[in-house]
Amino acid sequence: MEHTYQYAWVIPLLPLPVIMSMGFGLFLIPTATKNLRRIWAFPSILLLSIAMVFSVYLSIQQINGSSIYQYLWSWTINNDFSLEFGYLIDPLTSIMLILITTVGILVLIYSDDYMSHDEGYLRFFVYISFFNTSMLGLVTSSNLIQIYFFWELVGMCSYLLIGFWFTRPIAASACQKAFVTNRVGDFGLLLGILGFFWITGSLEFRDLFKIANNWIPNNGINSLLTTLCAFLLFLGAVAKSAQFPLHVWLPDAMEGPTPISALIHAATMVAAGIFLLARLFPLFIFLPLIMSFISLVGTITLFLGATLALAQRDIKRSLAYSTMSQLGYMMLALGIGSYQAALFHLITHAYSKALLFLGSGSVIHSMEPLVGYSPDKSQNMVLMGGLRKYVPITRTTFLCGTLSLCGIPPLACFWSKDEILSNSWFYSPFFGIIASFTAGLTAFYMFRIYLLTFDGYLRVHFQNHSSTKEGSLYSMSLWGKSIPKGVNRDFVLSTMKSGVSFFSQNIPKIPGNTRNRVGSFSTPLGTKNTFVYPHETGNTMLFPLLILLLFTLFIGSIGIHFDNGIIDNGISELTILSKWLSPSINFFQESSNSSINLYEFITNAISSVSFTIFGLFIAYIFYGSAYSFFQNLNFKNSLVKGNPKKFFFFLDQVKKNIYSWSYNRGYIDVFYTRVFILGIRRLTELTHFFDKGVIDGITNGVGLSGFCIGEEIKYLGGGRISSYLFFFLCYVSLFISFFLT
Repeated sequence: MEHTYQYAWVIPLLPLPVIMSMGFGLFLIPTATKNLRRIWAFPSILLLSIAMVFSVYLSIQQINGSSIYQYLWSWTINNDFSLEFGYLIDPLTSIMLILITTVGILVLIYSDDYMSHDEGYLRFFVYISFFNTSMLGLVTSSNLIQIYFFWELVGMCSYLLIGFWFTRPIAASACQKAFVTNRVGDFGLLLGILGFFWITGSLEFRDLFKIANNWIPNNGINSLLTTLCAFLLFLGAVAKSAQFPLHVWLPDAMEGPTPISALIHAATMVAAGIFLLARLFPLFIFLPLIMSFISLVGTITLFLGATLALAQRDIKRSLAYSTMSQLGYMMLALGIGSYQAALFHLITHAYSKALLFLGSGSVIHSMEPLVGYSPDKSQNMVLMGGLRKYVPITRTTFLCGTLSLCGIPPLACFWSKDEILSNSWFYSPFFGIIASFTAGLTAFYMFRIYLLTFDGYLRVHFQNHSSTKEGSLYSMSLWGKSIPKGVNRDFVLSTMKSGVSFFSQNIPKIPGNTRNRVGSFSTPLGTKNTFVYPHETGNTMLFPLLILLLFTLFIGSIGIHFDNGIIDNGISELTILSKWLSPSINFFQESSNSSINLYEFITNAISSVSFTIFGLFIAYIFYGSAYSFFQNLNFKNSLVKGNPKKFFFFLDQVKKNIYSWSYNRGYIDVFYTRVFILGIRRLTELTHFFDKGVIDGITNGVGLSGFCIGEEIKYLGGGRISSYLFFFLCYVSLFISFFLT
């Protein structure tokens, strides 16, 4: 068994041969390499699959009770200073290895078809393979400085992938925003690492945890300094995992290709911050102030992310804010000491969110022939609708991912989110109320995404532009197609003028020249006028969706409350999860099994599911076909006092305010632009003026004074009698004036 652990160092290095081969091929024989570009996907997937098999084997060993294994090599030795690098295999590492490799393989398979027509196909696979290598190296690191090294590599790869289509100015701006924002957190992380090295004299996790276990409870370390260094470490996790207030880069990161969005949001970059806190949990657990701060930041983030997702029109940006909110749940769980629930939610969320992002890529792929290849249109949910008839497999997988993220049993995220909600109520009613209310908001905005995308009728409708019949007009009503039977005609026509209701109101109509792009279509049988309908993606893109669907359906079973495999009416425990994760929690202590009363679990589950069902119901009212029913109700017998129109006018004003807050991202980007960007720019202008006007003015003034004095003095030795007489008279005049006064 130990012999197997000795070869665990090959896991991060397995993708490197393909990366180097593609790089040298593009450099030495670019034409031949590009002509054979589709062949490079196979070795990339194969080597990462080998890493996955090795990771699964190590995880099985961990579940069976193997001890933590660490192997080190000397890097730098100088007197009393020794710097080592190596790898650490424990339950936390094995979890992350499985997540990275499984999601990475499915994203690679998906990308082979999704990026097949892109000119940067090989460059994409080089970036994404190096991204996987960096993440594998990060989670197997044995000390803080090694984590920081791979931490920066992950940031570099994310910069390259977010800005993959760098010719688009918005993509170039997005990758720069992500890079600069993460530099703030990375600088804090570096300072925290140096601070703990100065305090403890070591960067190894074992040494840090031993010192924390022995010194902090006995006041052997300056508590203020230790808290400050821990806060700086946490700052790195705040930026990488998009926590408030450094979350602003995450929505703009959607400018990269959709497979990258799935990889970043599922099990890699944003999960790195959660992994860092989980790795340092035995250290943070002795710092109650930092733990409270982590839980507070997580609570703010989960609520803020949910509110900002309410009115987004871009399907990927809506999912991005969902990721931000779910990461807030994980931060909250870590802050209140619920280590297992946080990692459990990391597992379930990774597969569900990968399914949703790849599903959104399938939707975008099906919409592009209708609206063009502009992300502003192909990703706009306002232009979708009714896709359930055209992409049934994508619709089914997306629905399961949506219900899982909403917390509907027995799907994956229900088990982990319910655990976090229960622990939040137990820790603090304040956190419990916000977390539970946000669960309802999550159900609302996630079901909103589903309804706007798949429900109703297609809102983008093309027909031969020569047709002028009213029923075939290019429209954007609540349902989008020609007015269906049984629906109030006046209501639909009024809706067409104002756009999609509730949070998507006041949406401008699509310009007429877009309609004229599509008219006659050439086929092998001739030219004909027809509609352009969305189409299901190919099998290569559907296969990852089906595999992720299986994970979404069954991965939650590792957290179901069993007692020796049989549900008990008394005390039960998370057998698989607690046995797997307990060594990481109690790094140098005896592991303890957590237990829960089954009745209490069912009661908590009913409470959490109730919030979810209520959110789903509200979303269905405002975005489902029931909206027309509620709009056409007869309010004569209504219980609302006064004129119902006034009540709905007030409701519309509230909705507009919520819409404005959500769609404009809470005005946080505007605040940062005015305070930091414009403020720093004005400060630099003031500094520039001071440098030119004062500093350079003094220097130039001294030089000019010397020049003038020199010009005057040179006449003293010129040999001209007239000059001598002039200066003599001047001196005499000054002398006489001085004595006379």
